[in-house]
Amino acid sequence: MLLYFVFKIAIGNREVFKLRQFTLFMLALSGLLLSSGYANASFSSTLRDGYNTLTDNVAQTWNEPEHYDLYIPAITWHARFAYDKEKTDKYNERPWGAGFGMSRWDDKGNWHGLYLMAFKDSFNKWEPIGGYGWEKTWRPLADDNFHLGLGYTLGVTARDNWNYIPIPVVLPLASIGYGPATFQMTYIPGTYNNGNVYFAWARIQF
Repeated sequence: MLLYFVFKIAIGNREVFKLRQFTLFMLALSGLLLSSGYANASFSSTLRDGYNTLTDNVAQTWNEPEHYDLYIPAITWHARFAYDKEKTDKYNERPWGAGFGMSRWDDKGNWHGLYLMAFKDSFNKWEPIGGYGWEKTWRPLADDNFHLGLGYTLGVTARDNWNYIPIPVVLPLASIGYGPATFQMTYIPGTYNNGNVYFAWARIQF
């Protein structure tokens, strides 16, 4: 009889221990799911806010431009460390062309622009590109006419060697300028013998 009670107590303690383990596991899982749901909701909210800010900036630049801009493509340079010499010897690095845009400065002094440009690509074929650009702008000198910029562009391009299929692009932007004249540039990343191109143009603001 004593052994029976000892056995029952042991079994009962083991069941209680398992129940506690299960309860702790479920609490931990619930906490993980709740935190994951919160993180997903927060991430979704961030994406939504970013999208709304972007579309608002594009719409305001289109509807309320402060300036109109002339774009003059200046140089394309294929990074020599990323190409075979026989390829760069054949590539065009004088991107003749022109473009037009509209722009504004926001209340923080940052630049927003919409643009459409066409230029001769690496194979001397016409390449159009258009999109929206944004730059954080600094005026580090006492003369406020001098300005530096760093930002990004979202746009669409098309190339002859890709049968002019529209291709979305997201690229960095940088600039240096004085008054209405700005030298603006980007870098197209890539792999060996593909991409890795520095592209720059002049932007004249009217």
